[in-house]
Amino acid sequence: MIYDLNNILDKERFKRRSNDLYKKKAVVELTEKKRKRTLSQNSYLHYLLGYYAMETGNTIEYVKREYFKKLCNPSLFLIPKHDKYIGDVYDYRSSAGLTTVEMTQAIERFRNWSSSECGIYLPSPDEEAFLQSIEMELERHKNYL
Repeated sequence: MIYDLNNILDKERFKRRSNDLYKKKAVVELTEKKRKRTLSQNSYLHYLLGYYAMETGNTIEYVKREYFKKLCNPSLFLIPKHDKYIGDVYDYRSSAGLTTVEMTQAIERFRNWSSSECGIYLPSPDEEAFLQSIEMELERHKNYL
């Protein structure tokens, strides 16, 4: 059962249910449901990655893996592991597992890096005309990215 502790009725239901389980000495699991990022955040990231890819001649997947995840956001995406044949390697965390706050942070790091290190300005979320032009260019070049 999921309870929204901002809702007074759910808060009371949660207390009652957890007290019942406590009295039973039950084995329980308690997890916090974190907000996932929004669909608009997904689209926004895709536009930024696509625009950067077009500007640099790379694929979107390459830009996402090498620049967005590995270079700009290793603390959010790189998971160290040991492979018995290769040695120490990294797996990449999926961006789908990030919270809205984490994704906002990751995007800002990428935008700042792109501007300061590469001279490529990536628009903010409120620059609708710029984002719309990116969307149209991505559609035109979808076979190449």
